[in-house]
Amino acid sequence: MTFLFKSGSFREKLKSIAQATYTHSRNLAYFVFTYKGLLAAQSRLQGKKIPFHSFLAACIGGWLVFGDNNPINSQIIMYLLSRILFGLARLAVEKGYIPQPRQDPFPLLAALVWGTVLWLFEYHRDTLQPSLQSSMTYLYEDSEVWHDVSDFLIYNKRTDSK
Repeated sequence: MTFLFKSGSFREKLKSIAQATYTHSRNLAYFVFTYKGLLAAQSRLQGKKIPFHSFLAACIGGWLVFGDNNPINSQIIMYLLSRILFGLARLAVEKGYIPQPRQDPFPLLAALVWGTVLWLFEYHRDTLQPSLQSSMTYLYEDSEVWHDVSDFLIYNKRTDSK
């Protein structure tokens, strides 16, 4: 993604990737250490492990480790949110809170997600995360101008104005 959608030299792109990888792995390590430590402390204090311990430890760890609103944390949180929503939907069906769908709801979900994101991109672009804006600009606007295959393989920077 960095090579396709970001500008800068090859060296700058590699440095950006290395820094993002380091920050991502460091934050996950800090979170795991904090979470496991808080779980152990709660279990020791109460003499047993209860389900709320997991939630509380994760909330505290999330606040401390991922509370800084930066591009890496934002990506991690959005990744988790999408998985949580799927998990909660499955749990709601499993517990009987909502009926089992008669057919696979995924095609409808895909349609709504793509319809919404393109509508936001076209009419409320500033509400989207900067990296998504950049990717979508490349795919849906910069791609309108082609010089040769290198535009796709290297980087296609829009040269004309609308």
